Amino acid sequence: MSDARVTFADLADSPELGRQVLNDDLALESFGMSFMVFRPGQQWRIHVHEDQEEVYLVLSGELTLLIEGDDGVPNEQVLRARQVARVSPGVRRQVVNRGPVEVQFIAIGAAGRHERWDALAWHSWEQTGKGLPPEEIPLPNDLAV
Repeated sequence: MSDARVTFADLADSPELGRQVLNDDLALESFGMSFMVFRPGQQWRIHVHEDQEEVYLVLSGELTLLIEGDDGVPNEQVLRARQVARVSPGVRRQVVNRGPVEVQFIAIGAAGRHERWDALAWHSWEQTGKGLPPEEIPLPNDLAV
């Protein structure tokens, strides 16, 4: 499929330095996204984003998230597969793989307030015209598999 409105990317098996930035591959404009793969013991730099909130979604393994406490000492939180964390702008943080196996996770960052869910929905592909708010359209039946 060749359509500039939809972009695709493959996640690397071994991203360089443990990070694959997906912004250009996906032509992202309103947020940034990276696929991260850390081998045991690998860690990222201590960093802060002035305006950007950041979300970490763990796909496999265990990720240790260090967050600066009020006393300047970092607090640790372990995130396991299928767990997600959000860090506010202005908070120093670091991600570390303290475990014995590789950890894979997605880091998503965006600045600016997301005001609302700006979606419209339709009952079927045959329906045209302006859609309705998603909460007014029931979920379709599951497919027979």
